[in-house]
Amino acid sequence: MPGPKQDRAIRTRRTILIAAAGVFEERGYQAATISEILTTANVTKGALYFHFKSKEQLAEGVLAGQNQSLTVPDRPCKTQELVDTTMLHAYRLQTDPMVRAGTRLALDQRADGLDRTGPFHHWTTIVTDLLDKAQKQGELLPHVTPVETAEVLVGAFSGIQAMSQATTAYQNLAHTTSALLRHTLPSIVHSSVLTSLDLTPQRACAVHTETQGRTPTTPAVG
Repeated sequence: MPGPKQDRAIRTRRTILIAAAGVFEERGYQAATISEILTTANVTKGALYFHFKSKEQLAEGVLAGQNQSLTVPDRPCKTQELVDTTMLHAYRLQTDPMVRAGTRLALDQRADGLDRTGPFHHWTTIVTDLLDKAQKQGELLPHVTPVETAEVLVGAFSGIQAMSQATTAYQNLAHTTSALLRHTLPSIVHSSVLTSLDLTPQRACAVHTETQGRTPTTPAVG
């Protein structure tokens, strides 16, 4: 088991990442500064540099942090599992500053010198795996190539995220994600499977509730 010193180090690292996420979300990568992150985190420069040697490493930590807790319970229908994974991410974008900051960094074309490919590769791998499983179960139409379809879905969802952030600060993201799935899945999935899917915006909150094991709550977007 971790000792008190290790526990303290883990908490400090988390505090720094949360502060960095807030600054990156508000300022973007280029405008964010180490000094502002230090002030927000209320830690010493030595503590920050013990965990992160540069602003780039801080951004990489935030990018990696958005990928946590993406797992949904196993579904007999793998297309529904894909829907639920996507809707859960939409919910987390509305409620988790770390996820919002990681998404802003991933989409920030002005983030010179920062490797932004990680989240796209991560998401494409997840979606490809679920589509592979759905294909093996006969859920997909014959023409579907999982990796190609995964790239299209990830790209389309990235655009939906960016538009939702710009127009409503993510408040309409569950609805626009639902619309994206309703428009794209008919060209991917057998009609017999489509009729069994829950593609409603409310699915986002329901899946989050299921993963947390608590009563549903409406996301408060901040």
